[in-house]
Amino acid sequence: MLLAVAVFVLVADAITKALVVAHLRPGEPVHVLDNILMLDLLRNSGAAFSVGTGNTIIFTAIAVAVIIYIIRTARNLRSIGWAVTMGLLLGGAMGNLADRLFRAPGVFRGDVVDWIELTRYWPVFNVADSAIVCGGILTVLLATFGYHLDGTRGQHAATSDTSDTSDSADSPDVGNTADR
Repeated sequence: MLLAVAVFVLVADAITKALVVAHLRPGEPVHVLDNILMLDLLRNSGAAFSVGTGNTIIFTAIAVAVIIYIIRTARNLRSIGWAVTMGLLLGGAMGNLADRLFRAPGVFRGDVVDWIELTRYWPVFNVADSAIVCGGILTVLLATFGYHLDGTRGQHAATSDTSDTSDSADSPDVGNTADR
């Protein structure tokens, strides 16, 4: 599941960026829905909201670290929700990393192609950015509701084994040292 989602995001990002670069000109937005949704070709050397412009090499290193982390974590993944989440993050990181590796001005310094503009007050973004944001939101939701990478929910299985003793079942205040 993780791999399927990541490949889908990567392919969708690459195709849309190729179409945008071929058909749009910088500074000439196409108004799809008045001033609410526009297609506008921008090249971004920074991160979201153009933070860190000129520090492309740092964002390249961060993307590589994220990709390595997700690939290493995937070995222990047993949750569909986390597989989708990690797939979104992996595909998004790889999509923007591809720009940083293969686009001008050069290897490891390339500008990311952004093209989706929602009103003039929201930063311009791309499919990879959307996947990363959705993956981040899902990460927060899964963690908040207690879903673990290994497919368990609530208290982690490893900690429940160590706290399961016959004495703890008889004493309701075992973990509460404030009353002692």
